Amino acid sequence: MPEISLFMGIRITMYYDDYNPPHFHASYADYSALVDIQDGCVLRGMLPNRQLKYVLAWTELHRDDLMQNWELARDNAPLNPVAGLM
Repeated sequence: MPEISLFMGIRITMYYDDYNPPHFHASYADYSALVDIQDGCVLRGMLPNRQLKYVLAWTELHRDDLMQNWELARDNAPLNPVAGLM
């Protein structure tokens, strides 16, 4: 599962053979969540409140980059790194 971003201890990844809706995986310590790219909501799992706020803000900032990576993953093409939060 390719890592596309790493910030504040939060690892963002996407699977090549994942299912719709377009989403990514966010993990922090022992927590993990699937986050819907278009709606910016958690589909499954959980993150601590602070990290969840960071991930959702990051999603808003990088929605276009994330959708582009989703399409690349569907084509089994290399994914592009996405900048983290500062």
